[in-house]
Amino acid sequence: MQDLVSLREILRTPKKIVITTHAKPDADALGSSLALWAYLKKKGHDPKVITPTDYPSFLNWMNGNDEVIIYEDNVQLSEKLFQEAEVIFCLDFSALSRINELGDLVKNSSATKVLIDHHLEPEYFADFVFWDIKAAATAVLIYKLIIGLGDREYLDTCIGECIYAGIMTDTGSFRHPSTNKEVHMIIAELLNLAVDVSRIHRLIYDNNSESKLRFLGYALLEKLVVKRDLYAAYIAISEGDLKRFDSQTGDTEGLVNYALSIDGVVIAAVIIERPDSVKLSFRSKGDFSVNEFARKHFEGGGHLNAAGGKSNLNLEDTIKKFIDLLPAYKEQLYQNYKLEKSLC
Repeated sequence: MQDLVSLREILRTPKKIVITTHAKPDADALGSSLALWAYLKKKGHDPKVITPTDYPSFLNWMNGNDEVIIYEDNVQLSEKLFQEAEVIFCLDFSALSRINELGDLVKNSSATKVLIDHHLEPEYFADFVFWDIKAAATAVLIYKLIIGLGDREYLDTCIGECIYAGIMTDTGSFRHPSTNKEVHMIIAELLNLAVDVSRIHRLIYDNNSESKLRFLGYALLEKLVVKRDLYAAYIAISEGDLKRFDSQTGDTEGLVNYALSIDGVVIAAVIIERPDSVKLSFRSKGDFSVNEFARKHFEGGGHLNAAGGKSNLNLEDTIKKFIDLLPAYKEQLYQNYKLEKSLC
């Protein structure tokens, strides 16, 4: 990690601090933010977590959730806190566009800025950059930051729970290739903090509403399209579909993984019609880079095997664009399919 000595000196005296993360925060984004928030409070600072938007209700159990400020609901307060901030921590995003209107607040602030992230191709706007694409989750980097600052004794069960939630979800419950020796060693340390891993798994994955499950069934039965000749699958969801099932924030999370789980599929997409644009979520197997795919064609990016993007076309034209792009990648997708089936 870059220049921990200088950062430690900045944090030596109490500071007004803002912690922010990407729009529609997931467990890694929120867990990392609240773990850092709790740590900084213990150190005597005045930290505030400000998210650009709301987030799934299955994350509301995290310690500090009641203190989170949602920018969309508290614009004036959020702007005031950004103006007063002496340090701004930016977690789990690589470009200011990922935090919507908060991007300008960060950019124009005179505060010391700290970027902590593991996505590809970061935008260099921060004074301190703790960036590692090999890190399984931003929560891993938060854990390493606390240790690196010499504050292992500040770790406790609540901080450990938030870190665990981020690591567990971003590794796909420890099944993604990012799950390495370091991940398991950190989890072992979290277990020493009395983190109840079974409880956290239940709170995140076994907290579904009835409407969410009915929506899932509808999406898989009526909206799943498999292009076997192109090693692809996609699910397209309209605004009408979302309204029909009273879809809430987080209800579409993980949907793309069902499409990717189909035998023979190397690239999967969920294409969702939103009021402002069409959002896309991509997943892939092997070495097929959906980060490059999303960055080149859909103003997006992310990780090698998990990325997002957007389209200003309507839903039907976005679907057509996605399908029409696939033949150019057919050979690459086929090679990844063969490699996936050949382990030796």
